[in-house]
Amino acid sequence: MSKLETNTIDTISGSTNLTLGGTNATDITIPSGVTITNNGTVSGFGTNTPAFLARNSANQSISDDTMTKVQFNSVVYDTESGAYDNVTNYRFTVPSGQGGKYAVYSKIIIDSEVSSNLDGALIEMRKNNSSLVGSGNNEFILLNNPIRLAPISVFAAVQLNAGDQLEVYCRIEATDATGGRVLSNGNFGAYKLIG
Repeated sequence: MSKLETNTIDTISGSTNLTLGGTNATDITIPSGVTITNNGTVSGFGTNTPAFLARNSANQSISDDTMTKVQFNSVVYDTESGAYDNVTNYRFTVPSGQGGKYAVYSKIIIDSEVSSNLDGALIEMRKNNSSLVGSGNNEFILLNNPIRLAPISVFAAVQLNAGDQLEVYCRIEATDATGGRVLSNGNFGAYKLIG
């Protein structure tokens, strides 16, 4: 084995591609403690996929004080073509071989449809039909100071395994107990974290 010590490796005049390794090289090892500085475009170092983003294209009525699945029925993108079901179950299923840490998020606007009628609202991210308690839900209560509508969101970093399913639920608490609606153009998405 030979050792090459130098400060700069550059291409020959007229060439723009520099290749390290050849037909016999399968790995390039970068020792611990070494920093790679990038002053250009990086490719091939991983992507944040699988990833999806879905929206709800219409208002959705919800009953008072009842957990209701939000129907995000319009797919903006789905890198796995079908990991997000926008027709029947409104859920993301982690594809085979794609377990790992994921960033998951959702934002909706809950509307009581009447001024000064919204006492409280909850958004809940569920994994395999169980709440991601502590990081997967967000609730606010406006007792004695109701409003008409409010945006509410959730963001979490979670460990997911192949086959795990994510869904978003919400609840409204109206002073007159008539319920309300989730306004259109909310979102629900996730992407796998690199590493």
